[in-house]
Order: sequence, then structure tokens, then C-alpha cells
Amino acid sequence: MAPVRFFNTEGPVRAEKHYSVPPLARLDLEYLLTLIRREKYFVLHAPRQTGKTTALLALREVLDDGAAGDLYCVYANLEEAQAAREDFGLAAQIILSQIASQDHLFGDGTFRAIWKDALAEVGPGRAIGEALTRWSAAAPKPLVLLLDEVDTLVGDTLLSLLRQLRTGYPQRPGAFPQSIVLCGVRAVRDYRMHLEKPGISGGSPFNILNESLRLGDFDREHTGGLLAQHTEETGQRFAPDAVEALWEQTEGQPWLVNALVYQACFRSPAGRDRSRPITLGDLFDARETLIQRRDTHLDQLGDKLREERVRRVIEPLLTGGDSRASGYDFEYVRDLGLVAADAPTRIANPIYREVVPRELTWIAQQELDLQTIWYVDEDGGLDVPKLLSRFQEFFREHSEHWMGRFDYREAGAQLLLQAYCHRVVNGGGRVDREYGLGRRRTDLLLSWPRGDEWSRFVVECKVLDGSREATERQGLEQTAAYMDRCGAEAGHLVIFDRSEERSWEEKIYRKDAEGAGGRPITIWGV
Repeated sequence: MAPVRFFNTEGPVRAEKHYSVPPLARLDLEYLLTLIRREKYFVLHAPRQTGKTTALLALREVLDDGAAGDLYCVYANLEEAQAAREDFGLAAQIILSQIASQDHLFGDGTFRAIWKDALAEVGPGRAIGEALTRWSAAAPKPLVLLLDEVDTLVGDTLLSLLRQLRTGYPQRPGAFPQSIVLCGVRAVRDYRMHLEKPGISGGSPFNILNESLRLGDFDREHTGGLLAQHTEETGQRFAPDAVEALWEQTEGQPWLVNALVYQACFRSPAGRDRSRPITLGDLFDARETLIQRRDTHLDQLGDKLREERVRRVIEPLLTGGDSRASGYDFEYVRDLGLVAADAPTRIANPIYREVVPRELTWIAQQELDLQTIWYVDEDGGLDVPKLLSRFQEFFREHSEHWMGRFDYREAGAQLLLQAYCHRVVNGGGRVDREYGLGRRRTDLLLSWPRGDEWSRFVVECKVLDGSREATERQGLEQTAAYMDRCGAEAGHLVIFDRSEERSWEEKIYRKDAEGAGGRPITIWGV
């Protein structure tokens, strides 16, 4: 019996082992081949674990099959050279040996002798350019070079590589590669920012790069196709609402799609029973497991949140305020995959939207001494008024201590409330979060099981802006609209007063009110 394929979450996709989307289906292959035929140098970029390497390896196969003409194509991954840091001499040897290794495995192997002679004769500062010149001149076909993980190179190492490519560029295709594809997370503009340092002159090393092409996420058809492959090979079906939730939660992010269904179908004992379908509950259990496990993909995103230019973009999203981040900041965070590639600016998908505040409040979630049972009523329902009343007391007593511990201090109050709610609700329910630029609020939807049904409660957070009456009036409208959209049975509006002049007795209050359509909403002053 042939081994069953599975959903891949690490390394390049191999169609014989993994359920797969055609690796070049997310690119405009015809246009890409046109760039190569026209002897262009360009960048292919996308966030980590989205299929860049798989696409490059597939492109090498296309070029070797002659689809783009009579070309000689070599792929090389430059990530090992990152360890050389600013030592471009050592980095040059690593880069050249990587190219030679790939040429030996998949080409005619002539580059090995060429690069060693070039290094010995011209030294490490010019060895890459000289070796590529000699190789191209000796090759029977024009050379196409696919360089992966280029943006892992650091400082002078990256600068040296790009300068040598720029110097040899006019000699193509007879004495330099006809086309070079630089692949990584970052677009060309961010390469430029990465290299800005005093004393660098002599023209941009980027003016030979024709374009930055982005590898897109899966679309609905790609996502459904992966699931269909699993069903065809194992007989296991997916409930329609689980299929829809997979798309809604991931918005096609390739690693998330594969990781969720791998967890649900292969790691979960219940999911390994092929006689039962994968349900909506299975999918959300897998989602929670991934987030709690902090797999490398999600852990890397969490690590990026500590970078200052990431903070400048993400913090206003959490507060709902206006951003003062630069266009370069936004482009960088989009390249990382943290925010969506299209407007409006928003966290890229609901799972990342959940990961971001959890990562920023991880210590708080570990240290908050809260037990779900305190907030469950006699009928097994969630007592949200009791939860928020206790939060008022907690915030009054501990907010000064916690505000100073958050990296994102402007969003500290909202983050602390989210950590508090999550610590309680995660014991049996679920918290869904909505936030974004210019919203002037953060929306939480608390979902709690009651028998076979789910109770839903809206908790909306706002910062007091202007008069209390105006803030309450706007907040009631927004809360009622969110309740209507979510089908919530009750709503709560939490208003944070940051004023240092007013006393806690003035800030802390509770008021019962109604939103549009007579919806019950409780206002909580904090």
C-alpha cells in the first residue's frame, strides 16, 4: 500500500509526499518568463513559509525543460552565509560553494573549479562577480541564477553581493548571468533601507533590479483543492462549516492552512479516525492548539513584534487610533505578512489577530490568578457583569504596575482587558477580537457554550476622547452595530479614562443603557 500523503508545514513541498497546490499557480508565470527572456534581474518576495523555495525549485524545472528558451538554470540557498555576518570574505566562500554544490547536483558541475580559481586570483571582495563572469562565458547556454534567502545576508555581506551583481550586469548574457532572481521576505525598497549607513556611496546597488514580484497566498480554490486531495486519498470528509472556517481563519495563508488541517487530521487522535468528518469544533481545537504551542512560524511573528518599526504599525491597530508610521514601516510589516497586502491596513488574518495580543500579554496571562469557575453562574452561563466588575477593581489596583510592563504602552489598557477576558473565557469558551486603524475602539466577542448553543457577548473598549457623553453616545452606536452583526445577546462598553486629573471615584462607574433597537448595553467606566 502506497504511503498516504499529508499536509506539509516545513520545507519545500514535494507532490509525491504532500498534498499540494501547483507551485507556480500563484505567480503570473508567463510574465515571469518574459522577464527572464528579456534579461531582467528582479526580486521575488513573500512572507516566510508561504512557498517561495518550492516556487523557485519548480521554476528551475520549467527552465531546464526549455519552456523559456535554451537556458541553463541553477538554484542556490544563501542562508548559511548569514552566519558570516559582516565578514564578506567568508560569506563569499559560502555563497560560491553553495552555488557549486547545486551545480554539481543538478547541472554539469563545472562551477566548482571556476569559483576556486577566481577566489584565489582576485580575492574574496571580487570573487562572486569574477566567478559568475567566467562561468557565463564558458557555459554553452545563457545562465539563469535563482538565489534564495538573499535578505538573510547582513550589512556589508549583502552590499558586496549586490555591488558585484551590479558591476557584472552590463556584461550579460555572454559574460554574466542573463537573468538573476533574488528571493526572500523583503522587497527591493527594504533592501535599500537595510543598507543605509554612513559612508556608502557610488550609486545604488538596486538600480539593475527591474521589479519586485510577490508570491500570493492561496485562494479559496487552492484551499479547497488541498482538502479534496485528502478526502480523495483517505475518504475523510470536511464539514461545510469547517471548510468555510478554514478559509475565514487563515485567509489563505499557506502555512496556517496546512498546519491547521495537519493538526486536525493527523495529530489529533479523534481526527485520525477517517470514518468521521472533520468538524468546525475540530478546526477550532486545532487553532487553539497551534496558538498555545507557539510553533516556529507563530513564534517568529511574535518575535517581530518587538521591533520598533513593527510596533509603530501594530500599536495603533490595537488602540484603534491613527498611525504615525512611515510608508517604509507599513511596507516592511506587509512583507513580513503581519498585515494584509491590500487596503485597509489590518492584521492579515483572524489567527494572527489572535496571536498578536496574546503574544504581547503572555506574561500577564501566566501571572493573572483567575479561575473560570468564579465567573460561571448556577446555570453554567458566563457571568460577564461579574467579570467586568472584578476587572474594574483589578484595573484600579494594578494598572500602574502592568502599564509599565507592556512593550506597547499606548495599547496597555486594551491589552490588559483582553488578557483578563482571555484568562477567564479560555477555560471553556472563546474570545474573538477585531481592531484596526481609525476604528477608535477594540471589539471583543466572548462566546460561551450553553448546552448545544453558544451565548455571545460583545465587549467594546474605547478610550475617553472629549466629553464622557459624546464618547458614550458614539460607543453605544458602535456596540449596538457590532451586537447586531454578531447576534450577541448582551453588550458591554468599557471606557478607559486616561486623565490624571480625575480621581478613581470619578473614573469608575457602571451604567445600564440601550443601543439601537433597544439592545441592552452596560457601560463600564475604568
